[in-house]
Amino acid sequence: MRVSFDLDEVLFVSPVTHKTEPALRFPMNKIYKERLRLGTPELIRELQGQGYEVWVYTSSYRSERYIRGLFRCYGVRFDGIVNAMRHLEENQKGSSTILPQKVPNRYQIALHVDDESVICSYGREYGFEAYQLDAPDDKWKEKVIAKAAEVRKKWERKKIQK
Repeated sequence: MRVSFDLDEVLFVSPVTHKTEPALRFPMNKIYKERLRLGTPELIRELQGQGYEVWVYTSSYRSERYIRGLFRCYGVRFDGIVNAMRHLEENQKGSSTILPQKVPNRYQIALHVDDESVICSYGREYGFEAYQLDAPDDKWKEKVIAKAAEVRKKWERKKIQK
């Protein structure tokens, strides 16, 4: 089962408003200025250890290479990345229907974690589960893991019914 995360305000946060991972050391801190929400590397490794594929699905135009490089500095490897360029190319090109800026089900993503309520509300319409993470929360990792387990159970029940 696939779980995806938005970047801005979900995994990338301000150290003024959120607890963050330690800043990268020089010279990497000059290349990668974003700060990760405290516990991000641990959460991603935990989810992958439980058999989930972990993806990034962002509306930002950061390149896949940039995203992979930044997270590699923290010992994290993603199973897939969808940025704004990929989303537009694969979902909007040649289509007269305007889709939301994220449609995780197009990538078989079962759970998407985002800060935007509008993206989370599209889940019901477009067939994916969403978890809204929009404020500092010391228990955020546990809540995401619990939500992933809940969604996995639903997916397993659907497989049995088929």
